[in-house]
Amino acid sequence: MRDLAEKWSIAPDWSSATVSAPGLAVRAVSDLDQSLVGGDLDAWARVSTMKADGVGAFGAAKGDRYAARLARDRLLVVSNTPLAVAAGWHEDGFAVTKLSAGLQVFEAEGPALDAFIARGTTLDPSQPSASAALSFAGVSAIVYRHENRLRIHVDRGLAAYLWTWMEQAAGHIAADN
Repeated sequence: MRDLAEKWSIAPDWSSATVSAPGLAVRAVSDLDQSLVGGDLDAWARVSTMKADGVGAFGAAKGDRYAARLARDRLLVVSNTPLAVAAGWHEDGFAVTKLSAGLQVFEAEGPALDAFIARGTTLDPSQPSASAALSFAGVSAIVYRHENRLRIHVDRGLAAYLWTWMEQAAGHIAADN
């Protein structure tokens, strides 16, 4: 029987993987706690002591704990430490789902970041939008800025594809300079 796995890109060792080009550096970020919160976000804010709003596409998140807005009633909550709010349905009207194992996070930075963004999406990075969920490099992703770097969350199954795309984009950016 034919081995269909040979068609797929092999995922690099995320702990040491980097993409570099003049003015651009990309790396994988690990050890982040990621949770999807859906439902009554005001109730979530009261229970979690976090704000009910979140940053949209290209918006600036700060700190060790923050949220990216995905929809009117949905947030991706990102933290350097596990959240104190348990996963599951809460009688206050919201649900928390742990996503850490399901999403791979990448971080890009450097003076060529706008050229990198322009290759990944048609959205204007100087115009933040309400939702951080968008199409980036042809896949659904969550994209925002954190501490002057671009963060991209993508389904783990698409991470090797996106990594290959980022290597190619970095090569094109280097050739353009």
